[in-house]
Amino acid sequence: MSQAAVDAVTELSGRFLAVANSLTPEELAMPSACAGWTVQDLIAHASSNFQAVVEPPAASQEGADGPAPRAEDLMSQLVDARRGWTSEQVLGELNEYAPGWLQALQGLQSEPTASVEVPMSELGTYALASLADAFAFDVACHLYVDLLAPTGPVVRDVPPLDDATLAPGIGWMLTGLPQMCPAVTPVLERPLGLVLTGPGVGEWTLVPDPVRLVVVAGLTDDTAAVVESDAFEFMQWGTFRKPWREQVTISGDHEYAARVLDTINII
Repeated sequence: MSQAAVDAVTELSGRFLAVANSLTPEELAMPSACAGWTVQDLIAHASSNFQAVVEPPAASQEGADGPAPRAEDLMSQLVDARRGWTSEQVLGELNEYAPGWLQALQGLQSEPTASVEVPMSELGTYALASLADAFAFDVACHLYVDLLAPTGPVVRDVPPLDDATLAPGIGWMLTGLPQMCPAVTPVLERPLGLVLTGPGVGEWTLVPDPVRLVVVAGLTDDTAAVVESDAFEFMQWGTFRKPWREQVTISGDHEYAARVLDTINII
């Protein structure tokens, strides 16, 4: 789905930049729905990611300088480094690096580079082509959950998410779940179905494995329970932004499904 992700992230980034460049000083100072970050911090997070893809930093030497930083810590460090910047500087970086960032993501779709697997800190190991899927998730989540109302603080007239713009991000969440959420594997004793509705619609089964759970497309006949949710709401509760109990319905073994859902926190 990575080419579809490039198309999605191209559209989503255009929307993100349009909103970012329209923000007032008062809006930039508002708290975003991403805990601990203002709206300007959220923009700085995006701009620092764009810059890092276009101009990759030198790889850290684990053992020489200690363990490599966790992904969330690294993202926070990049935002912290820009806290003293003016809004003009943050927006300038965002606009400067966005075209090169999109070009780089497109370039990663071509072999032999596309299939090269690289470690992404504690998030796991993924093919370089899937970096586009990761950004499709990141931009959709930050724009529609953390920035825009009703969950975020900023009101703008932006097109709603549809299958083309949401499905790649949902795909990334399910691809990453086995590696990003190691706590799920020990409690996943029986297959658990997941049905997502609305844009991003699909059906999957979380299948137990002694080493690492497996996510397969479709529902298997032996599911102990099936969890149903709107796909956009999955983006919220699957990232611990909202409690899953407010946004899902469960058929089958409710207690078992609850134990599994309590361990899901996709980064």
